[in-house]
Amino acid sequence: MKYLTRITLPLLTLLVVAVAASTASAQHTLGVFGGVGSASMRPYPKKEMKSIFPIINAGISWRYYSLPRYVGAVGIDIEFLGRGFQYGHTYTSLGLDENGVEQREYHFYKRNIKSIMVPIVWQPHVYLAKNHVRLYMEAALTFSYNFGGDFSYEIKSDAGKYDWRLERDNRWNYGLAGGGGFALLFGRYEVGFRARYYFGYADILKNSNKYYDNGIDGPENPFYYNPLKSPLDNMTFNITFAYRFNKEGFDEWFYKPKREKRQKKNFNFSESSTGAKTR
Repeated sequence: MKYLTRITLPLLTLLVVAVAASTASAQHTLGVFGGVGSASMRPYPKKEMKSIFPIINAGISWRYYSLPRYVGAVGIDIEFLGRGFQYGHTYTSLGLDENGVEQREYHFYKRNIKSIMVPIVWQPHVYLAKNHVRLYMEAALTFSYNFGGDFSYEIKSDAGKYDWRLERDNRWNYGLAGGGGFALLFGRYEVGFRARYYFGYADILKNSNKYYDNGIDGPENPFYYNPLKSPLDNMTFNITFAYRFNKEGFDEWFYKPKREKRQKKNFNFSESSTGAKTR
C-alpha cells in the first residue's frame, strides 16, 4: 500500500494542477473509466505462453481539447492496471500425431502483477450528429510502476505473494499504447466505450546476462534461467465517463477557418516579359 501511495499522490497532484492551470479557457474534461481485458508476456527466446483473462483496470483521465489546427486532444491517464502472464513450465506427452509430431499438454505457472500505469495520450477525433457523437483514435507513451502481485501453479500446491527482488525484477516499465473508441455527448457529460492495446518495451524480469542462476529462487520464479526479453502486453476494454468544464462547448465546435482571398490580378499572356505587346 505504501508503494501505491507514493506513486499515486504525486500523479494526482500533477493532474489537479494541470486541470487548474487550464480552467480559464475550460477546454478540457475530467473523467473516470473501468473495464476488463487480457494480459500476456512476450519472452525471448520464445516459450509456451498464454494470456490471462479477465484482468481488471480502472482510473481517471484528463483531456485538453485544442482548436482543429492542432489536431485533436492531448491528456494524461492514471490507472490501476492488472498485468501478468501464464508460462507452460512442464508438459505431459500425448504421443505422436499422424505426421510424427509430438503432442503435448502443458501445465501452466500463472503470475499476476499489480501496476500503476500513466499513459500520456494524443487523441485525434471527429464529431458527428451535431457534436453529439465523438469518434477518436489514440496513441500514447506509457510509464508504469509494479508494486505487488501473486503466483500459482496449475498442478502444484505452490502459491502465494510474489517476492520482488532488486537483482531479479524490474519495477519500472515503459512502452507504447494505441486504440480508439467513441463517446456520446449529453449536455456537459460524455459516456462512451474505448479499446486500447498496451505494447511493452521494458522487461519485467532482468535478463539472463544479469540474472542467470535461479538456483536460489523459490517457487515464485519457474524459469530455469530468465529469458533475454520479457516485455508485458495488455488489451483493455473500458466504459468511460467524463465531465466537460465549459458549459457552452468547446471552441473547436464553433471554429471556422478563414477563407483565403482569391487572386484577382491575372497574368496577361499577350505581353512579353519586357512589357512589349506581341503581334
